[in-house]
Amino acid sequence: MTTLKQRSRNRTVLAMMYIGAGLTAIAALFPFIDRATTTVLADHIKAGYPAYEPGAIEAAVTAYLIILSAVGVLGLLGWTGTIWAARSGKRWTSWLAIGLLAIALCIAIAALTIQDTSGDVGLAPLLGWLLVLPCVPGLVAVALWRRAG
Repeated sequence: MTTLKQRSRNRTVLAMMYIGAGLTAIAALFPFIDRATTTVLADHIKAGYPAYEPGAIEAAVTAYLIILSAVGVLGLLGWTGTIWAARSGKRWTSWLAIGLLAIALCIAIAALTIQDTSGDVGLAPLLGWLLVLPCVPGLVAVALWRRAG
């Protein structure tokens, strides 16, 4: 019975990891969708820097897109590596997951709280909260993994 419970828990852990990877992909792609549709990021920059010309706002949006893309790619690499380690039965998987969760939480907290020179948070809050989303299944996966071990 214990083996059956462990298998079920391991499946749940892997499912959480796949969900986290999916949410990471969404968080990485959303700024590009936003740029073409709702312009939350551009509007946030415009509100913080009303004297900025459209070209300067576009440059700032592009810079954020590059940064958020890099964070998304690194996040997906982290999820992929952790999923591979978990599926391979590596003993150090839980430590990898804990370390990557800590890094992800630091990045998400920074995105939500760091102020720019205008006195407002640098990143639009919606985009900051999108960076928090993948941390939730990551936290669940780590908690279940630690409980199983």
